[in-house]
Amino acid sequence: MIDFEEELKKFHPSLEVEQVEENVYKNKPKDMADLLDEMLKEMKGGSRY
Repeated sequence: MIDFEEELKKFHPSLEVEQVEENVYKNKPKDMADLLDEMLKEMKGGSRY
């Protein structure tokens, strides 16, 4: 039978996951509201609404 406690002690996340997580937090990806706001600005020639 698998000893989950022992397996968790051996676990180390891959570097790739840590790098992706770091990049996501650094870059603050845009949400849908931000994208729609940008699109509206472009459609109206850069002016705000």
